[in-house]
Amino acid sequence: MDIKPFLKTLPNLPGVYRMINQAGEVIYVGKAKDLKKRVSSYFVKTIVSPRTKMMVGHIDHIEITVTHSEAEALILENNMIKSNMPRYNVIFRDDKSYPYIVLTNEKYPRLAFHRGAQKKGNQYFGPFPNTNAVRESIQLLQKVFKLRTCENSVFKNRSRPCLQYQIHRCTAPCVDFIPEDEYKNDIKHASLFLDGKDSEVISQLTNQMNEAATSHAYEHAALYRDRIQSLRQVRTKQFVSDFSASDADIIACVEEAGEYCLNLVMIRAGRHLGDKSFFPKNAADIETQDVIETFIAQYYTNQTIPKLIVTQQHVNQSLLSEFFKLNYDIEVKVINKAIGDKRVWLAMAQKNAQIALKQKLMQTESQENRVEALKAIFNLSDSFSRIECFDISHTMGEGTVASCVVFDKGNLQNKEYRRFNIQDITPGDDYAAMREVLMRRYKKIATGEGVKPDLIFIDGGKGQLNIAIEVIQELGLSDIMLVGIAKGEGRKPGLEQLFLEGKSEPIIVKKDNVGFHLIQQIRDEAHRFAISGHRAKRAKKRITSSLEDIEGIGSQKRKNLLVYFGGIERIKNASIEEIIMVDGIDKKLAEKIYDYFH
Repeated sequence: MDIKPFLKTLPNLPGVYRMINQAGEVIYVGKAKDLKKRVSSYFVKTIVSPRTKMMVGHIDHIEITVTHSEAEALILENNMIKSNMPRYNVIFRDDKSYPYIVLTNEKYPRLAFHRGAQKKGNQYFGPFPNTNAVRESIQLLQKVFKLRTCENSVFKNRSRPCLQYQIHRCTAPCVDFIPEDEYKNDIKHASLFLDGKDSEVISQLTNQMNEAATSHAYEHAALYRDRIQSLRQVRTKQFVSDFSASDADIIACVEEAGEYCLNLVMIRAGRHLGDKSFFPKNAADIETQDVIETFIAQYYTNQTIPKLIVTQQHVNQSLLSEFFKLNYDIEVKVINKAIGDKRVWLAMAQKNAQIALKQKLMQTESQENRVEALKAIFNLSDSFSRIECFDISHTMGEGTVASCVVFDKGNLQNKEYRRFNIQDITPGDDYAAMREVLMRRYKKIATGEGVKPDLIFIDGGKGQLNIAIEVIQELGLSDIMLVGIAKGEGRKPGLEQLFLEGKSEPIIVKKDNVGFHLIQQIRDEAHRFAISGHRAKRAKKRITSSLEDIEGIGSQKRKNLLVYFGGIERIKNASIEEIIMVDGIDKKLAEKIYDYFH
């Protein structure tokens, strides 16, 4: 594009600019307090960053959007990054949803771990940085408030208390060992505690203890006393003393070798819940301040926003505060001059970030060495990247499942794994199973759909390899290297043999070769993925097949039985009277079910 006339037309106003390549793809989105100054800075002769030079070389044209303020531009920039995922923008990706604690909206609410969509009516507390923090909190609440954690299918079918009652972790509402109003009072206290209102809970429990003692109900008074002591111990261990806001996030950022790591420490309800590290993509040559501001804008899109954010490095505090006000209508205080305990927490976050980044760099370096060693084993070109590995799993021909795992860009790509149910073959015929899965996998790739691998591993010896060679040749994909991985003597790790197309004897690789270790890792992952799929398929078939054998049991009645009882074992042990309680089951059919299992 002729850049000079375009730059002259740019206004000295805040806004967002989009850099677009010849294919019409948005390759970069940026915000600016002054569009003219910011966009013009990309086209000066003194650009130092190779990344920026490369990006500018791909620009076909630039589009702008003027906004009322820089904070509004930050909001728009964040939305455009999420929708376009430009290749040159700093991207923070965290594919896993955060875990929460949930109190269900039921007569006797259940205390549980939750991840995913939230249902109306339930109470959710979080987010927590990891599952361990959730489970520890649930164990604490069980110990103090003795709330139920069992599934409804179990809760509704209890005739006597379970082990949780015996070890004083539940008050057994399933068998009416506690009045409904008392249980609801425990739920209320647990909710207040999770909201950080420890003092209010302790005050209420103290009043109840005194009332019980006055009424000479000394056992109840002792129960309240023990709860008060437990809560005070927890508060002493976890309470963060000098935070004016009960909810706060502490963010530290470190850089090494062009890589960044941000560590986020979560303070919720005045307690330290743990931390999480993030590694942004495309952050080379970006200022630390910009990395942190981008992280804050992207991270809080789907997360609970605290009232206080503490950062180690200087950031534009007024910009971020206005961003939260405009985008979420929330007052958030952002500070970067920490004193007292906040400085200690920041130091801890920085240390965590340094350790996490060092581990990642070491892991990346180690993996790069393994990939280079693997290339040397098979004399692969520098452009080599993608491996796909196949395995077959079954038990005496039952429930045959084939797996395909993918290694690309230096790592296993879990999202690209696939399982294939193999059906139209003679049970136990591994060759036919291998033919079917390879044909199904690569038929579309042969027509131009999907990504073609550079190398295919087949878990098996010469026979399975020959089948793979036939299929790949039939589909016209002869430029893919095929390798058969046969188990060694006694199936011992390290004694595997590698068979190549056109060679009758296996190639010899030393057991301590790191490239050979990578081959083993990929093969083992394919085996794990296949066998886990096979076991799930086999278990499902065995659970449902026994009910399918009973005349009069269709898919809906089978589902009703399994949901009501929570599993096949409970159906086997149920009486005729209990079976009749299931929707759609009359006395005659209940007797037939009972007779089948007895």
